[in-house]
Amino acid sequence: MPAEPVSAPVDRRADTRPAGLVLAAGAGRRFGGPKALARDRDGVPWIHRAVRALRDGGCDPVVVVLGAAADEAAPLVPAGASVTLAASWSDGVSASLRAGLAAVASTAAPAVVVVPVDTPELPAAAVARLVDRARSVALAYATYAGAPGHPALLGREHWDALTGAVRGDVGAGPYLRAHRAEAVECGDLWSGADRDVP
Repeated sequence: MPAEPVSAPVDRRADTRPAGLVLAAGAGRRFGGPKALARDRDGVPWIHRAVRALRDGGCDPVVVVLGAAADEAAPLVPAGASVTLAASWSDGVSASLRAGLAAVASTAAPAVVVVPVDTPELPAAAVARLVDRARSVALAYATYAGAPGHPALLGREHWDALTGAVRGDVGAGPYLRAHRAEAVECGDLWSGADRDVP
């Protein structure tokens, strides 16, 4: 029986930054349409804001997972970020996460910072806190007044196990809790709220 992964760093190279992963494949039923197509009040696509927060927070490369309305959303992805498709996106966030982890697995990144596209107010400073933790832990997630939220940090040594663990419309949360991921308070930076309605 293979050993269970532990929340400890393995072979982390100081010169290799975590990758960034934007989950933007869902149909956005409660929202009224795919959130990958959403824009802020100034007309800036949410995808663009998410990619910028990851880049400015210290992630490289950045991958955007698309699914519903992928043809319309792809032109909204900023130059320099790559796109991967979640073929079974209708299965829920687990399909997006699996597709994204498969894409970043081809990079040299020792970890990945994951954000959903529906957190357009996410500041780069919150991403940077998770990136900073990547030097010493393999699993971490942002909290807001103690409540779990985004982003989440996933060390490479957990990607295979996590890919096999996620199901349906449930993401990495249960895995992070089961493996005692480190909570990183970010409530001083922003509210942590995602957008489920327009």
